[in-house]
Amino acid sequence: MSLSASASDLSAQRLKEFADGNETFQQTYFKKHEAQLLNLVKEGQNPRALFIGCSDSRVIPDLIIQSNPGDLFVIRNVGNFVAPYKPDEDFHSTAAGIEYAVGVLEVSEIIICGHSHCGAIEALYKTTCDTSMIHTAKWLTLGEKAKKMALLALGEEAKKEDLLRATEHLSIVTQIENLLTYPYVKKLVDEDKLFIHGWYYDIETGGIEYYDPDIYQFRPLSELGD
Repeated sequence: MSLSASASDLSAQRLKEFADGNETFQQTYFKKHEAQLLNLVKEGQNPRALFIGCSDSRVIPDLIIQSNPGDLFVIRNVGNFVAPYKPDEDFHSTAAGIEYAVGVLEVSEIIICGHSHCGAIEALYKTTCDTSMIHTAKWLTLGEKAKKMALLALGEEAKKEDLLRATEHLSIVTQIENLLTYPYVKKLVDEDKLFIHGWYYDIETGGIEYYDPDIYQFRPLSELGD
C-alpha cells in the first residue's frame, strides 16, 4: 500500500515514538531483568493463569495487576467474549488460545475480565449497525444474553449508564457459562484442577471486582479470601 508523503511522514513519526520506547525498554527494564527474561527463554513459559480480556487499549492486563513476564497467558478480543464450544474445523482464535492454555500449558486459573465503559457492550444498545462490519456484528451477538438480563432486571426505562454497567457485569457471568461448554474445561473444573474467575475492572478508579458465585454479587478483589 502506498501512502502520500504527508501521511508517510506522520506514520513514520508515530513509529519512531514506538522505536524510542523500545530503546528505553531495552536499556531499562530489559537490562534490569535480563536474567529473569532469558530464563523464560531457556525454560519456556509456565504461566500461572489464562487471562481473557478486552482488546480495549485502556485495559492492560500486566499493568492493572502488576504481574511479571511469564505470569499470564493472555487472550484479548472485542468485549472479552467467549464463544460457546463448537467442535468443527473452522478458525476459532479464542477457542484455540483456551485449548492451548489448558491442554498444553496446563494453567490452573482462568480469569475472564470485563471492564467499565466497554465499547462492545455499548454497541449492543445502538439501533444501527454498519452492515459492512459483518464479523463485528456476529461477534457482538455473544453479548445479547447479558443485555436481555440487564433489561429484565432494570427495565427498559432505566438510565442508560445503569444498563451499561449492569450489562458489563452480567456479560462476565454469561461468558463464564460459555467457557464451561468446553468439555476439557468443564472436566478439570469438576475435578478441582482448574478454577474460573470473573473480574470487572473499573477504568475510572483502577479497582477490580470479582464475581462471588455464592452470593451472586461482585465484590472488591481486595476482599478476596476474607
